[in-house]
Amino acid sequence: MSGNNITPFKATHPGILLQDELKARNIKQREMAYELGVLPTFLNEIIKGKRSITADFAILLEKVLEIPADYWLRFQAQHDIDKARIKEKNIRKIELIEIWNIIKKYVPVKFFKKHGYLHSASEIELNIKTVKKIYNIRNIEDLVNVFAAHKNLSFYRKSKKLNLDHVNMLGWSKLAEYEAKQISISGFKKENLSNLKNELQIIILKNQNVKIHTKKKLAEYGIKLIYLQKFDKTPIDGYSFWSDKNPAIALTLRHKRIDNFAFTIFHEIGHIELHIESKKERKFIDLHESKVENELENQADKYARESLISKEQWNELADNYFLLDDNKIRDFGEKYNINPAIILGRICWEKNNYAIKSNINKTIN
Repeated sequence: MSGNNITPFKATHPGILLQDELKARNIKQREMAYELGVLPTFLNEIIKGKRSITADFAILLEKVLEIPADYWLRFQAQHDIDKARIKEKNIRKIELIEIWNIIKKYVPVKFFKKHGYLHSASEIELNIKTVKKIYNIRNIEDLVNVFAAHKNLSFYRKSKKLNLDHVNMLGWSKLAEYEAKQISISGFKKENLSNLKNELQIIILKNQNVKIHTKKKLAEYGIKLIYLQKFDKTPIDGYSFWSDKNPAIALTLRHKRIDNFAFTIFHEIGHIELHIESKKERKFIDLHESKVENELENQADKYARESLISKEQWNELADNYFLLDDNKIRDFGEKYNINPAIILGRICWEKNNYAIKSNINKTIN
């Protein structure tokens, strides 16, 4: 489409109208050529659209058929314009296909389509615009540069055991940032985090609609929370970053245990308080099953552990935790309003034994 003009699928040549006119008048092409004083082949080329109608020929048609010359010239001009627009449209379509072929190398198109961010293959231009919005880029060169920069980053934990797909990793993180931009909440105040952690403990203790209540509670304290589906070869637990005027946390929708969910939330809040609030350009992607040492990640781990179970509480428990049974764990949890699954998870971590037999319910509700 150009302006208010719709580009037709095919440009209509005035020769078609001339052919229809001859049929309506029952005039043969050879007879018409004789009347016009032109060769039959000349007339046939016009009728088949191989030759344009000139001003001189339009005047001849006017004299023989009594149809104004400007009518034929207007139709010829429209044909030429439509033909040019179709050519322009096809060139643009080829350009879009070439751009899309490059995008497919750097963007997890399959997952974006699966989760409703991209449309059908016929809507290439719209899909390109969507990708630009998600990746916050202006052109395809920006996408290539963003991917190259991301691949060289070491801000997330690395492990040789993890099978990472850098296209999916970047796509997941950019989708998290994009979704965060769609959220508008109240301002963030670092000094309120102590109250937030206490209220989150109550939510975790009750273990009812935890993900929904956690999202609402974080929003009340000025932290954006986004849940995203898991992509293949993207073993992300959490992602913390700054989004406009607020900190943000993105979690993969894979948590089925309340202790894993709680630890990840508090870990990312730790990054916000300790590392991001003062340096908003920092970003942290935390991968599960990664044991590589990292000072900032260790700080966030410690923050999460001590937020869920304080030093004093753990010291009280630590002397006897090798002898603890389910009932003692429940009693301790009731004493300090801590979900027993959190205590059991901490014991498993301290013992480096995640196969401890227990009837304590770890399922997140």
